[in-house]
Parts: sequence; C-alpha cells; structure tokens
Amino acid sequence: MNGVTVQRIEAIPYRLPLTSALAWGAHSAMSAAEHVLVRVTLSDGTVGQAEATPRPTIYGETPQGVVAILAHLSPAFSGLKIADEDALNRVRNRVANNHTARGALDMALHDARARTGGQTLFDTLMGPNRRVRVSFILGLGTPANMLAEATRVVAAGVRCLKVKVGRDHARDLAVISELRRTFGPDVLLYADSNETLTPETAPAALDAMRGAGLLYVEEPLPVRQMRARAELHARSPLPIVADDSCFTPADLERELDFDTFNVLNVKTARNGFTDGAWMLREAARHGKRGMVGSQASTGLGTLHAALLSTRAEVTEPCELSFVLKLQDDLLNLPITFKDGWLDVNGLREHAVDPQKLERYQL
Repeated sequence: MNGVTVQRIEAIPYRLPLTSALAWGAHSAMSAAEHVLVRVTLSDGTVGQAEATPRPTIYGETPQGVVAILAHLSPAFSGLKIADEDALNRVRNRVANNHTARGALDMALHDARARTGGQTLFDTLMGPNRRVRVSFILGLGTPANMLAEATRVVAAGVRCLKVKVGRDHARDLAVISELRRTFGPDVLLYADSNETLTPETAPAALDAMRGAGLLYVEEPLPVRQMRARAELHARSPLPIVADDSCFTPADLERELDFDTFNVLNVKTARNGFTDGAWMLREAARHGKRGMVGSQASTGLGTLHAALLSTRAEVTEPCELSFVLKLQDDLLNLPITFKDGWLDVNGLREHAVDPQKLERYQL
C-alpha cells in the first residue's frame, strides 16, 4: 500500500425519490434525495466510494456545487500516497465550508485505503458496539400524516422517534401526546427544534417537552445566540443536543468552552470519519454523551454512519433509519431493523449496485 497513490476523483449525482416529503425548521423541505456519489480510484485500480448529501438550506451546498468543488480539489490529490493521511487531510481542508463534499471525500479515501490493504471499512472502523439503537427522523406534517409515518416505521422495527418541531408549539405538543398515547413507553421520543425557539419562549417549551416525556431537545435556539444558549443549558429542564452549532471540530471546541449542550450529534455526512471520530472523543473527554446523526442519508451514507456509531463514545440512539423513507436505494440489499436495533456487523455484504446507480444517476 505504501506506493499506491490517488489517481482520480469522480462525482456522480443521483436522485432517489422519497415516500413523502421531509419538512423541518421554519421553511425547509425536500421530496427527493438529490445526492452525489463520490468515487476515489487509486493507482492500483482500487475504488473507494461515499455519499455526499448537499443541503442548500443548511450548508449552502448543491449537487452541482459538490461536483464543482471536487473537480477543483482533484488535481491536488493526484499522485498523493493513500497511506499519507496527513497530506490527504491538508488538501481536503484547503477549501472552506463545503462540508458534505469534504466529508464524503474523507470517507471515500478511508474506503479506498482499507480496500487497497486487503480489508474493508468494517475491519478498520468497527467499534465495540456491534449493534446500535436507531432513531427515525419524523418530519413536520399534518398530525395524521406524522402519526401514519410513525406507525409505519415502528412496524419496520424502529423504537425511537426524533420529532421535528418548531412551527406551531401547541400543535407540536398535541402530536407528541398522540405519539405517546399510541406507542406508550416502548417508543422513545425526542424533539428537534432546528433553532426555531426564542430565549423568551424556550424555557416554557422545554418544560412542556419534559412533561411530555421527551428524552432531550435538539438545537432549541438560533446558533448565533451564544449567550442565550449557554444560559438556557445552565437551567434547562431537558438535556440539549448540539447539531447545527457543531458543524466542525472548531465549532465543538467553542461549544465546549461555553458549555451549551449535553449530547453531541456528529454527522458523517458533514464530518467524515476523521473529524467525526475526533469530535466524539473530545466531547466524551468533557463528559458529553454522543450520537451519530443523518443528513437524510441513503443506504451508502447509512452504512458509513452506522460504522461510526459502533464507537464506545456513542451512547444514544442514532439516526440510521432514514432509508425507510426512500422509495428505492442504490444498495444491493435492504437495511433492516429489529426491536429498535441495527445489526451493523450484518451489513458487510451491502454495497452499491451498479445497475441501480445507472438507473438513478442524473
């Protein structure tokens, strides 16, 4: 492996329709997964792949932007040794932002490095937790539609729901109450506010969520309101999950300094394996709990998120069931769940199906 170098980087956009639209935050929604397959080819013919999940309303990236930034970076990677991780990371981090493009590139490089050494990511990344508790992202919708989708995914083996809230507090609480009445204590619930509350409304809202039996709330206040977020965390009746406030390792260091959260939500979609693993370790070192989230990843991204989820620092349910919202996938085999768990070790034979990629490629 020492003499094997990066030869080519490709970006292949594809589109997978959803079973129904996913809505979150104040205005955001999506009806299809319009993502990019990132492919790294080495000088010995080895290929590593990963999924980039551009989100214009979150990171400012589009599929076309991911393709463009990878084309911009590609010449600098040509000829670099796949074993020289420091050099590869220096080039990957030459550009600012572009989180999902750089995250996918990191994962594709890891995949290629493992394969050229005669292994797979399951050999190089699998942690001690071979089975992982899963959660499902329940997007905003009518109460009837949200309950119907929750019923469908619970029947498919999910036992934890991350409920999007924030557009109508009274309606949110009614939906949460109905979910609790329908599923009882067997299904865990938590909320994702996507920064939609205010310093004035947040304390009462979080107290009501705690009263409704929620585990925690994700990003209740706008990230820019640093002082208000630190104050809310200091007196919050409900544990707070950091997501939008911790895009990068530098963001995490700031949030730890101001002590704004209880649980860190790391996403391989934006952090890759290198930064994602570092962030989980650093958060745990400061006494914070860890989970791995999804940026509405399809099957390939779910495989990679699942591998990071097996780390010892991951203590909470992880967002590994978004594939249940897809009409189809690029993988050759379905990802399935049982009694709230995903058997990560059982995913070793899952891989991108070339015929499916050809069908959904843009």
